[in-house]
This record gives sequence, structure tokens and C-alpha cells, in this order.
Amino acid sequence: MTTVPKKRQIIDRRLLIARLDEVRRDPDHTEESRRGAVLALMKETLAAGREVIRIRFEENGASGAETVHAYAYLVDQMLRTLFDHAFEDVYPLANPTEGERLSLTATGGYGRGELAPHSDLDLLFLHPYKSTAHTEQVIEYILYMLWDMGLKVGHAVRSVDDCLRRAERDMTIRTSILEARYIWGDQKLHNELRRRFQKEVVAGSETAFVEAKLAERDERHRRMGDSRYVLEPNIKDGKGGLRDLHTLFWIAKYTYHVDDVQHLVEKKVLTRSEAKTVARDQELLWTIRCHLHLLAGRPEDRLTFDRQTEIANRMGYTDHAGTTGVERFMKRYYLAAKDVGDLTRIFCAALESEQRREPVLSLGRLIGLRREIDGLPVEGGRLTFKNKAQLVDDPVNFLRLFHVAQEHGLDIHPKALQMITRNLKCIDADARRDPKANRLFLEMLTSPNEPAIALTRLNEAGVFGRFITDFGRVVAQMQHDMYHVYTVDEHTIRAIDLLHRIETGELKDDHPLSYEVLPKVVSRRALYVAVLLHDIAKGRGGDHSELGAKIAERLGPRFGLTEEETENVAWLVLHHLRMSNTAQKRDINDPKTIQDFAAIVQSPERLRMLLVLTVVDMRATGPNVWNDWKAALLRELYWRTEEVLSGGSEREAATARARAVKEALRAELADWSDDEFQIHAARGTTAYWLSHELPALTRQARMIQNAETEGRELTVDTFTDTARGITEISVYAPDHPGLFARIAGAMAASHVNIAVAIVHTLGNGMALDTFWVQDESGHALTDAAALQRLAERIEASLDARLRVDAEGQPHHRLPARTHVFTVPPRVLVDNNASATHTLIEVNGRDRPGFLYDVTRTLANLNLQINTAKIATYGERVVDVFYVKDVFGMKVTHEGKIDEIRTRLLEAIGDGEAADTVAAE
Repeated sequence: MTTVPKKRQIIDRRLLIARLDEVRRDPDHTEESRRGAVLALMKETLAAGREVIRIRFEENGASGAETVHAYAYLVDQMLRTLFDHAFEDVYPLANPTEGERLSLTATGGYGRGELAPHSDLDLLFLHPYKSTAHTEQVIEYILYMLWDMGLKVGHAVRSVDDCLRRAERDMTIRTSILEARYIWGDQKLHNELRRRFQKEVVAGSETAFVEAKLAERDERHRRMGDSRYVLEPNIKDGKGGLRDLHTLFWIAKYTYHVDDVQHLVEKKVLTRSEAKTVARDQELLWTIRCHLHLLAGRPEDRLTFDRQTEIANRMGYTDHAGTTGVERFMKRYYLAAKDVGDLTRIFCAALESEQRREPVLSLGRLIGLRREIDGLPVEGGRLTFKNKAQLVDDPVNFLRLFHVAQEHGLDIHPKALQMITRNLKCIDADARRDPKANRLFLEMLTSPNEPAIALTRLNEAGVFGRFITDFGRVVAQMQHDMYHVYTVDEHTIRAIDLLHRIETGELKDDHPLSYEVLPKVVSRRALYVAVLLHDIAKGRGGDHSELGAKIAERLGPRFGLTEEETENVAWLVLHHLRMSNTAQKRDINDPKTIQDFAAIVQSPERLRMLLVLTVVDMRATGPNVWNDWKAALLRELYWRTEEVLSGGSEREAATARARAVKEALRAELADWSDDEFQIHAARGTTAYWLSHELPALTRQARMIQNAETEGRELTVDTFTDTARGITEISVYAPDHPGLFARIAGAMAASHVNIAVAIVHTLGNGMALDTFWVQDESGHALTDAAALQRLAERIEASLDARLRVDAEGQPHHRLPARTHVFTVPPRVLVDNNASATHTLIEVNGRDRPGFLYDVTRTLANLNLQINTAKIATYGERVVDVFYVKDVFGMKVTHEGKIDEIRTRLLEAIGDGEAADTVAAE
């Protein structure tokens, strides 16, 4: 246990006892005032001790281990003093009986001698057989004093027999008693509990305890998301957190009868290096937890965005090339969480081999099966090594083990994983260049048998990062934003899993086009390797696509790819963001957009591969990134580009697709006359017919017909799509400058977030603007009354009954913990992206009213918005507008372009700090 230096600076118990004695002897005190004086003294002592510990930790660099033990020591000394005061001064007994014995015991984390700044105290008041009136008075006095001091106390009052009976039935109580630590009072009682607990409860129940604790851990992981790599991890209960370490300590204590991790080295369960890793990772977790408690001023175990930045600064993590200090800090945390998983495997291997128990992990074994596959033994249905020499003498076996397991659907024995973890250094430069090893790796990556499972096993075991050192650099590498949910390594493996599931048809309904084109891909191996390498250079500084392409050129030949395959992989990595950026930020109805994109892609084969890579990359970014609107954009971009690459006319192909859409719409509007349909069909442009799916086109057709029949100039229609989690708002109104801005303003004033905006001017001069919106929590608007109010507010804004400026812009209501994210305002003005329009791209931090501020500024600049592409990437907004001036021309005057930049930067943020870009 970590020692606490200069303990009397924290609390001097002799001085505290002397001051209590002064209070006791003061004749002016009544019983009530004496208790008040004692309480004030205890509060003062607690506050002073806490302040000493805080200064040591925050200002003098005390370790997390020293700090949690210092807090426990402070409370120990106060409890001992309070216990004696209650027994000797408040409720003294001249001749206490056997039944009036009382022992004070710490349980839980406090029982381990660990106490974070604002953690609860778990106490056990232990009496011989039946509690007496005197012991009840003493216990009540102590508890009320602790509560009045502001401490949170969980307590139990039990006899030894009662503790043992409850421990037999309840695994939580059993664990609590396992950690029991004597504080004060009758030590014989405490010793009796410990002795009888080992004899009557522990002996013979080791297997049941281990299985129960591991099952409890697995259930906790499931509740917490079952991933170490969540954006805002819970460092106590999350996967790889303190509770997982505690679980392993409980198992060690229960099965090996040790009180310290170092003793596991003596029992050859852990190596000295592994014990040091445990101490280092526990120290990190303790340090983070202490910072969290002190920053929050209360118990807090969630490492939120704002706390991540603050704690990274406090712990001295600074920015390095390509990686911020907070990203380096979080990588250290994730690697520590991974270490806990490694330690779990080592424990389980030791329990199974040394204790000769049945497997304690649910690994789907085949009981009694013993055979060999490719020279590797199978024990209980799980693959392993004959001995350490088999692994060390032939490092190819590091890969072969996982390859054979994948091919035959076998699990891997913890004993094998233990050997791998302890011998990873054998994977050296020669092993990495070995053709057999690279062949096995490539076969696992491209296997039809669940490649993601094999890659996850490789990654968890540490083999992945050792064999492909470039991948090792992105293990646990996170991006500190609200868009990228997973670390780079987990994102990559998820993307490979998605590719496999699309190829096998499991996700063909979600991604029909990708499923359709995949069989046509000639360079299948190149596609899988490109998915593996597309983010391999993140965190290095510079453009990760360019750096990744160079890595691909180096790794392709090593994997055994042909020159052509390697070239395709490098091209895909270099351009892996091109298709999503074009679809989401450019007007794909503009012929120049398609021509420029086709010039980059150049071949149908690369177009097919880029489509699939884009789909799996986007979907693997996070659970809420992919939606049907993005799918539709990618499909349309693919089809139009394919037509150009096949030698056809993009304009003719678009016309043909629009014709097919209108034919499908005619079938949906079977109750309309031919004249009615022809009038409606003439209103829409080709871009309109290709910008919406059939259900939306049908709703809008009926909305427009009703508006024309009733003579209404303004119509607002709402439709909630619960499957997509969005509400579609369609506004049909006379087109005029500022229309878009007024609608956006009404939505901002209604606290509605716009996810997608599609702007069209129909052939009859009417505007049809469609918005996909969500509430502030990111969900569809489902309340009918709220939708009605929103529609009324939009109508009021358009007929001048509502002045958005007068109502005032809504306050920034994004969660406070996300304020740490900053997005420098950025404006790009581009006259090259379109032959007919000026493109304006505006980047900034997401907030209510952002789109309104931008569109109002554009309206005030007398610019006509013909197309708008609205995209949100976590905390970052990227809004793109295709505009013309009042004469219907592109904006080419340099002075006007400068004015646009200046005014937009003023609207969205500090212009002096902005990054402005022009590409005329």
C-alpha cells in the first residue's frame, strides 16, 4: 500500500483528542451546545485535512495513489477519535458487558484503504450476537455526527453470524466482507469475522465467486455500452475502468488469499512487469478520479468533454504535431483500459491452468474435445500453443493462431493469450516482413468468416499493432470532437465489419447499391486493404489522406498485393473523403460538379470501390451519422458519375431518371386526372425530381394541389419520420429574397435544429423549401401541438407578423460540457465549382440560430440562394450555398467577395480569429 507522508500535517489525532477534551470539560456547555462544539471541531478538522491533501495533489504533484490513501487516513483518524468520544465521553460505561462489544469496520473502496475526495463511506458496525441499547446509542451518535459533517455514509449493523448468513446468499455482501478492514473498537470481533468468513464462506466456493464476479462485470459492461472507447467514459464503472480492476483484485483475494497485487508476482500469476503495469494504470485512474471529484465538488466518475480538456492540462499533456494534448491524454486512458482487459485474460489463464478449474469465461467451448489443428492444440474447444517455444521460435504462429481460429470457428484459450501478451516483442522486423505471416494476415482481413472478429482478437491481444506498426500508432487514438464516436482502431474494424456484412447480403436492404456493385469489384483485396488503411495516418499532423496513401504504397507489396492493387489502395486512401464531401457539400444537380468528380475518379472500378469505402466509413463513424438522405445523395452522385464514365451524357441520364421518377409518382397519384398531373409535372425541374424520395414527392404534390385549389399563397406541411428520427417541414410560398432566412429564423426562435435543407424554385415561380429538423436533443418533433406552433410561427415570419429579430435569438443551450470545443469561423468563396453559381461555404461552431444568421446576412447582401447544403459534424457546422447576385449572375467582383467574407464572419463569430479562404 502506498504510504502517506507527513500524516500529522493532515490530521494530528492527539491534538484533536486534546481539543475534544477541552470541550468535554468546559462547564459552560449544555449537552446540546457541547454536541454543537464537537461537530464544529470535527468539521474544521475534516476541512483542514482535506485542504492539505488537495494542495498536495493539485499544487505539489502528489500521486493519485497517495491522495486516495491520504483521504482514507484522514477519515480513519476522525472515526477512531469519534468512536472513543462516543464510548468514553458521551455514553460511558463503567463495566461493559460481553454483549456491548462493538467493532468498527470499513468495507467497499474504503475497506481497501482508498477514498476519493467525495466518495461515500461504507461502514460495518459489528457486534457479538444481539445489539444492545447502548451500542445503538453509540452507533446513532457516530452516524448522525458523520452525516452532519456532510459525509455520505452507507452502513450496516450486524453480528458475525448475521454477516456470514447474508454472505452465503448475497454475492454483494460477500464481496463487501472480503474487503473488510479493521478501523477501531473490538478487534477480536473483526478477527473472528475474517477467520470464520474464510473457513465457512470462502473455502470451496472459489469457482462460484469468480463466475459470479465475471458475469456481474459482463452485465455492467453491457449497461455501459460494452466498449472501452466511448466518447465520455465512466472511469469507475465503464469497461476497463476502476471497477474492472477491483473485480480482478476481488478474484485474486478470494482465490489466492492475497491483499496486494505484488503478492501475485510471488505466486507467479503476474510477472513483475505486469504488476508494474497494474500499478501504473491504477495510478492513472485514481489520479483522474481525484481530479474529477475536485473539479466537480461532488462524486463524479464521468470523464466529460470539458473535464477531459481540463484534466489533460492539469496532468501536463501538451499538443504535439498532429495530436492535441487532450487527445494524447485520452489515448493514455484508453490504453490503460486495454491493459485491464489483458490482465483479465492473464488471471483467467492462471485460474484455469493452476487452479485446474473449468473455464471461467463464456467462450463457447466443446467440453472434452482435445485435438490438434495445423500443429496447434485444441483444449476444451479452444485453440492454444503446445508451449512457449512454439510461439517464440516461430513468430508466424502469432498470426497462425488467429488464422486457424477464424477458419475453424474456434475460440482462443486464455493460456495462449497470456503467452502472446508476454512475448509480443518477438514480433520484430523480420516477422513483419515474413511472407507467410503477411499472407495469413491478408487472408484473415479478406476472409468470408467474420474478419472483424479475427481483427478484434488481434487488436485486443496487441498483435495487430505490433505486426502493423502504423496501425499500432492509431490504437486508442481518438479525435476530441462530438462527431467521431470511436477511436481510430475501433472505427476501422467496424468499417471492415460493415464491408463484410454488405458483401454477404446481411445489410443489402440498408445499402442496396453497395450490395449491387460489390460483386463487380475486381480488386476485392484492394478494397479491404483500403478500408483497413484509410485512417492509418491520423494523428500525425498534415493531411492524413496524403500521408495514408504513402503508407499504403509501402504496405501493399508487403501484404503481397500486385502493383495494380497497391496503386488502387493508395488512390482510395488519398481520395476516401472525396465522394462524401462532394455529395454533402456540392450541388450534384450541377453538371460541373459531376464532371469534376468524374475527372478525379476516371474509371467505373474505382467509382465502385470509392462508393463502398465511403458508405462503410461514414456509417462506422458513429451511430447517428448515417441516414437515408446521405444515402440518396451518394446514390445520385454514383449514378450520374457512372453515366459520364460510361460515355453517356450526364444531362440526358438525369433527364431519364427524372422521367422514371415522374412515372412512379403518376402511379402514386392514380386519383389525379392526366391534366392535373401534367400541370404539376411541369412545375418541377430535373433537380427537384431527383432531390426527393417518392413518398416526399407524393406528399408535396398533394400539398401543392391543395394550396392551388384553395388559393393559398403560403402552405406549411409537416411529416414526422420516426424511423429516421427527423421531422420533414415543407414550405410552399412565393419566392422572394430573404425567404430562406425568414424560415430559418422562425425555426431558430422555436428552438428547432435544421439537419438538412433543400431549396427549389418551381416553374410557376413558387418556392418549395424542404427542411429535415430535430429538437434540441437530436430527436424528431412528435408533439402535435408543438408542430402546429412551429407551422404558425413560420407562416407568421413570412407574412411579417413575426419579427425574429424582435423576439431575440435563443440562448446557446448546447450542453455545458461541450463548450470546450472551438471551431474557428471559416468562409470559402468559390467560383470554380459551378459554371452558373458562386459557391459559399461557411464553417463554424454549431449553435441555435446559426443558419438564420448566415442566411439573413446573405439576404441583406442581395444574394439569391438557389441551393443550400446543410451539414453538421458533431459540434461543427458546414453550410454550403449556391448563390447568384440580383442580376442572376455569379459574384465575381473582388470587392463584393471581400464584403461577403467580412459580413459572414461577423455574423458567425470573431472575424479576427477566422480562417478565410478564397478560391476564385
